[in-house]
Amino acid sequence: MVPFSILDLSPICDGQTVSEALEATRLMAQKAEACGYNRFWLAEHHGMPGIASAATSVLIGHVGAATKTIRIGSGGIMLPNHSPMVIAEQFGTLAALYPGRVDLGVGRAPGTDMRTAMALRRNLEAGAENFPRDIMELQILMGDADPEQPIRAYPGTGSHVPVWLLGSSHYSAHLAAALGLPYAFASHFAPDSLMDAIAIYRDRFQPSERLQKPKVMAGVMAVLADSDEEAQYLSTSLTQQFLNLRRDVRVPFPRPVDNVDELGTPMERMGVEHTLRYAIIGSPETARKTLSSFLAETEADEVIVSMPIHDVKARLHSVELFSGLGQMAQAAE
Repeated sequence: MVPFSILDLSPICDGQTVSEALEATRLMAQKAEACGYNRFWLAEHHGMPGIASAATSVLIGHVGAATKTIRIGSGGIMLPNHSPMVIAEQFGTLAALYPGRVDLGVGRAPGTDMRTAMALRRNLEAGAENFPRDIMELQILMGDADPEQPIRAYPGTGSHVPVWLLGSSHYSAHLAAALGLPYAFASHFAPDSLMDAIAIYRDRFQPSERLQKPKVMAGVMAVLADSDEEAQYLSTSLTQQFLNLRRDVRVPFPRPVDNVDELGTPMERMGVEHTLRYAIIGSPETARKTLSSFLAETEADEVIVSMPIHDVKARLHSVELFSGLGQMAQAAE
C-alpha cells in the first residue's frame, strides 16, 4: 500500500477566527493520526487572509503537542525567506521536542506575492540563487558537528532532521536528483510538469548518505463525501479559492455554493479545471478510481493530500474516507 499523508494550510474559513482555524488544524492532525496517515505537514504562506500557517515552525509545534506518533513537518518551509541557521535551530528544537517524528520539506518559492516577498527577503534575487547552497548549509548545520566547523546550531547540530525538496518544475527535479534528496512534487496545484519532473528526478538521481534510491511524493487535492453530489458541492469552495487567486482577490476560504456555473467566466472555470485535473473529488468509490489512475500514472511512493473543505466536520470526514481508499484499492486487486 502506498502511504498517505496530509498537507494542511490551516485555512481561515469565511466566518472563522484564526484561533478557530488553528484548533481545526489540531483536530485534523489528530484525525490523521487515528486514521493511520504517515505524515502531517504544514505549508508556509504569507499575506493571505485565508491561511493561518505563516509561522510554520510554531504551528508544527502545536500539532506535535496534540499527537503522539504521526510524523510532523513542513510542506514546506520556503527556505530563501530564512537563513539556514534559523531553520536549523527551529527544526532542531522541534526534533528535540518530538524525537524521530520531524520532517523538513523546503521550497524555493516565496509563498506569497512579490511585494510581501520583498518584506520577507529584502533581496529576492539572491535568495533564489542561493537556494542549492542554503540546502547544503542546512544539512551541515543539522548533521554531526565537525571539529573544524566554525558555526553550529544549538539546538540543531546532530538532529539529522530528514530534508525533502519540494517543487513544481524541472529545476527542482534536477536539484533533488543531484543532491540525492527525496522529492515532493506540487501536482495539487501545478500539474503540467508532473510526469516530466518525476522522469528527470528518477533518471538523474544520485544516491547519497541520506537516500539510496529515488523517493517521490505526489500532491493531490481531495474532497470526499458520502455521495458524489455532496463532494461536488463541497469542492465549490476550492473552485472559488483558485478563481480568487487568479484574480488576486484576498479573502477567507469561501463557503460552498449551489451553482458552480455562476462562478467566473467559462474560460476561468476551464483554467481552474485544468489546474485541478488531478483532484480527487467524489464518493469513496469514485475517489478510489481516480486515485488508482493517478498512482498508475505516477508510480508515486507516497501521496500527500490537501483537503480544502470549509466545514470542519466535513473536512474530518473526508480525511477518514480517504484513509480507507488504500484498503479499497487493495481489495479490488
